[in-house]
Amino acid sequence: MPSVMPFEQGNKTMKKLLGGKGANLAEMTHLGLPVPPGFTITTDVCRAYYAGNRQLPSGLFEEVLEALHRLEEAKGERFGDSLKPLLISVRSGSVDSMPGMMDTILNLGLNDDTVEGLAKVTGDERFAYDCYRRLIHMFGNVVFELEGYPFEFILQQTKKRHGVNEDHQLTASALQGLIQEYKAVIAKHAGRPFPQAVEEQLKLAVEAVFRSWNNQRARIYRKIHQIPDEQGTAVNIQAMVFGNRGEGCGTGVVFTRNPSTGEPHLYGEFLINAQGEDVVAGIRTPVPIARLAEELPQAYEQLVAAAAALERHYRDMQDIEFTVEQGKLYLLQTRNGKRTAQAAVQLAVAFVKEGTITKEEAIGRIEPFHLDQLLHRAIDPACEPDVLAVGLPASPGAATGQAVFDADTAEAWARTGKKVILVRSETTPEDIHGVLAAEGVLTSRGGMTSHAAVVARGMGKPCVCGCEPIRLRDGAFEVVVAEQVTATIGEGDWVSIDGATGRVIRGVVQLREPELTAELEELLAWADDVRRLQVYTNADTPEDARRARSFGAEGIGLCRTEHMFMSPDRVPVVQAMILAERPEEREAALAQLLPMQQHDFEGIFRAMAGLPVTIRLLDPPLHEFLPNLEQLSIQHALLQQRGGEAADMQRIEKLLRKVRSLHEMNPMLGTRGCRLGLLYPEIYEMQVEALFRAALTCLEEQLEVIPDVMIPLVGHAVELKLMRELVDRKASEVLGARRSELTYRVGTMIEVPRAAITAAQIAKHADFFSFGTNDLTQMTLGYSRDDAEGKFLTHYVEQKLLPANPFQVLDREGVGMLVHWATEQGKSVKPELKTGICGEHGGDKESIFFCHEQGLDYVSCSPYRVPLARIAAAQAALASAASPKLEADASSAAQEVPTAS
Repeated sequence: MPSVMPFEQGNKTMKKLLGGKGANLAEMTHLGLPVPPGFTITTDVCRAYYAGNRQLPSGLFEEVLEALHRLEEAKGERFGDSLKPLLISVRSGSVDSMPGMMDTILNLGLNDDTVEGLAKVTGDERFAYDCYRRLIHMFGNVVFELEGYPFEFILQQTKKRHGVNEDHQLTASALQGLIQEYKAVIAKHAGRPFPQAVEEQLKLAVEAVFRSWNNQRARIYRKIHQIPDEQGTAVNIQAMVFGNRGEGCGTGVVFTRNPSTGEPHLYGEFLINAQGEDVVAGIRTPVPIARLAEELPQAYEQLVAAAAALERHYRDMQDIEFTVEQGKLYLLQTRNGKRTAQAAVQLAVAFVKEGTITKEEAIGRIEPFHLDQLLHRAIDPACEPDVLAVGLPASPGAATGQAVFDADTAEAWARTGKKVILVRSETTPEDIHGVLAAEGVLTSRGGMTSHAAVVARGMGKPCVCGCEPIRLRDGAFEVVVAEQVTATIGEGDWVSIDGATGRVIRGVVQLREPELTAELEELLAWADDVRRLQVYTNADTPEDARRARSFGAEGIGLCRTEHMFMSPDRVPVVQAMILAERPEEREAALAQLLPMQQHDFEGIFRAMAGLPVTIRLLDPPLHEFLPNLEQLSIQHALLQQRGGEAADMQRIEKLLRKVRSLHEMNPMLGTRGCRLGLLYPEIYEMQVEALFRAALTCLEEQLEVIPDVMIPLVGHAVELKLMRELVDRKASEVLGARRSELTYRVGTMIEVPRAAITAAQIAKHADFFSFGTNDLTQMTLGYSRDDAEGKFLTHYVEQKLLPANPFQVLDREGVGMLVHWATEQGKSVKPELKTGICGEHGGDKESIFFCHEQGLDYVSCSPYRVPLARIAAAQAALASAASPKLEADASSAAQEVPTAS
């Protein structure tokens, strides 16, 4: 494969080799559109450049000069010629669009001799010297990596000296003086003169563009958009066309449709008598593209025709850069345009209805972040927020409220109508009422799958976790940067959080409300026709269940019963149950909890009438429902110091003894899940009784109920066997003669590696496997998610020790193999075994693809991620060609819609 390829030899399918810009320039050349001639140095060369310690490969420059000679012949001009000079642009061109992230140099080939030749050929001395000063400025910035300030300062001083306001008002004489000053800046700061040899200019420019692949802004952009570093960039060398040759010239950028709304009209801006960087850099204020029809009507007509042709050819909205030179239009770039979430959905549906694309192509064009934006409030882009700190973007959406530092205050203030942001070092299940009351949650510790993150996502509330610059003090938090306190936010102060970016912002910001448009609903309906995977939700309340069902959930894959115990009116009863010294005391507390649980289950069954509901019996260790050991010890010490009442001392000491007895060094691996059920079977019996009583009530209301009982943390088949016997026994006791009217299943959450390894044994006692991938990831990798995400995991991902955060994207090679093995072994024993995942990965696109590939039956995710999962499940089905129905539709549509050429 050649290292240098003329535009006429490439095409749009060669994007990986030529980069997006080079491939599309080649394609437009084939289409006969007005593209200045040129050639592309391939991405292979960029990779070789970095592999060779930032040296151009041997022989590469000779190939470039040979291609340049062909360009000279096409233009009838010569590079470096003092009479009829050829000027070129040197532009980057990555495989994936990275607008503005890398560098460009225009007007290359000008020096002290050729500038005079350009003046004579064009008959415009001012224009020639304007191009020259632009080259020196860009060369200094890009090649010699000098700050732009000295050049800008000199330019402003020159304009002031000559009494003009705009760059294009400077005379040729003024520009010549400016050029001399620019050269002096380069000589002083770069330690060498501006090169007069045009071939040296070209070599340095090519190297600089390759270097820009690794500049800071490009690296950050690639990280955000998950673009592989090894892709590299191509370099496009093209004959210059000039938008700065007078009033009959101009330059601009246009979208074939509105990228904010998707409306079908040209959208963009242009400048008369300017070059491209004037538009991008904001040096002058551009005017709307519609004005081009008045200023240069012939060029506008050419642009409208070219835009329509490109949109038809690429079958998508295009982002086009253009230049008009003396009334003639030239196209410098086209690419699929970046768009808002609203526009992405609008465009996908519109193109289907116009017959441009098929339904499955429309489904494939929607990205998860589009749906995150549409279904959550966002900060208005017009805002300029005062960012205090940045943490982990744990739950999308944005919120503004007054800072509060405990759950009770959050609930109390919210009850009076105040909007609050709950700020904690970390949240526990005890804070659930505060999370529910708050607009959003901010924590200084914890990761993307910490308690705060999981609960907030489930409620559709924004959350920023692991914001380490934040240090909580009494009734306030400080922002500490480089050991210096840069801000203090006290209780009641207004603060905003952006759960999509992790930003913590001082004060109030303007928010945009989410939109569930008719187009999105139509797109989701198309996705439902395609997907095989069912999409369930994780929901703990009737309100969550109803919301998820409105988003298209087909059942509940995880109802966490411990969250039902956390409301302030129930915590004392739960604590009484835990602290009971005698069986009758515990029975009395459980008798109080039973109707509460039954009421909750009835509400959920009614909300999901006719759909399966998977209820996980109590999972967390009991100490999580009790006061914090450290705080209790402090309280005890203060009472002793002050000589408190004897009754108070006895109560605290009793509580302290119980908390100490239940305290565990590593509670995640301790007395929780089915281990609780085996040690305290009366707790599980109460929950199961409440469940079946609720089911019986709903049956009497003529409602269909499909309960699935999930036993958590099973690691041995005998654990599930004993727990299943408990469930079946209570079902018979509660349902009696009506037991035959209710079909229920008993299964387990596979979250312990041993359970996955011994799945064939466990399946004998299970009707379903639900993979709890949060804990399965922790136990398989040996990572505590809260500690890992706040400490070393970011480093691991940045250094490419891991391809992605395994708590966000399922670890296919490790955790995925356990899921694969358990599914295969389980179904070998029981072919009808139902399988799915209910961890946070249930709302991640890549993880959903994995679940489809493994033949799982469903994924379960938080309510606000249900639409995302519906789209991703459809995309997975399409990717594996698993939908004959839509394949037929696609074939039919392809016959109906003519292919653009």
